[in-house]
Amino acid sequence: MKKHRGKLVLLLVALIAWLEIAFYGYLQTDSTQSNLTTVTIGYQKADPVDIARQRGELAKKMKAKGYKAVFKEFQDGTALVTALKAGDIDYARFGDTPPVTAQANGLKLAYIAAGASKENGSGILVKKNSSISSLKDLKGKRIAYTKGTSAQFLIIQALKKAGLTTDDVTLVNMDQSASSVAFAKGKVDAWVTWDPYTATAEVEQNAKLLVDGTGLSKNRDFLIATSSYAKAHTTVSKYLTSYLADDMQWASSHQTQLVTMMSKTLHLSQAVIKKQVARRTFSMGKVTSSIVKEQQKIADTFYAAGLIDKKVNVKDALVDQ
Repeated sequence: MKKHRGKLVLLLVALIAWLEIAFYGYLQTDSTQSNLTTVTIGYQKADPVDIARQRGELAKKMKAKGYKAVFKEFQDGTALVTALKAGDIDYARFGDTPPVTAQANGLKLAYIAAGASKENGSGILVKKNSSISSLKDLKGKRIAYTKGTSAQFLIIQALKKAGLTTDDVTLVNMDQSASSVAFAKGKVDAWVTWDPYTATAEVEQNAKLLVDGTGLSKNRDFLIATSSYAKAHTTVSKYLTSYLADDMQWASSHQTQLVTMMSKTLHLSQAVIKKQVARRTFSMGKVTSSIVKEQQKIADTFYAAGLIDKKVNVKDALVDQ
């Protein structure tokens, strides 16, 4: 009986010691976390920031530098602009058009980094048996697009190439989900979109790309911050650009893993994701002078079309890092 009690006492002592060690470890971890400077990054599903979030390496590298990376998902660029303006996020991943319209609306922003062109996965979709076989055939047709996105710039450029204007067609402004339904039901004759919507329509709806974005729209990814934040946090921006570049290099060299990951994230078949990944280059790096010119062309085009009320000088949004 005494031996039994002795064993119980020893077990109790051991348990107490273990709990003390565990609690101490928790306090140490909590203390370490509290000493980290939080950096909040806004993203949209399956964009470069989301890829980095899922991979997990960026957060580890930022922690080693004394920062806690927090990721917040948003449904569209408009919501991201609102969050950035309100200070709810420090950085945002945008496409090429939202930064232009945000700058036109008075938001003082800074281009931190730029991704590779996604022109091969962007374009104008038509049904496989459609009578539309050239851009000129779009005259008089109903075309779905989403206002304030790369699709708007692409359709303006495509119509211009064919000697047409937006007055020669009926543009139907819908979000991409609604556009997909309208296109599938034949409510519109064409749909201006980007991957994964493009790949999904090609694989699942037997649609065809009338033209892709080549020569029309680069549709790049950008990492953006407010100019005030960017000026005060140049080191953070350098870290994020470098670590995102590492993740994009990983994405390029580990496409099988990437396809599996993105398929789960987007709830799409691997056939769709494979098509998307195969025609895309993954990168993140410096905002070059040629990229600035691309953005300036969008700004000038939108101003000339009356889509923004203010002339935008993209160079005003560059911050030395």
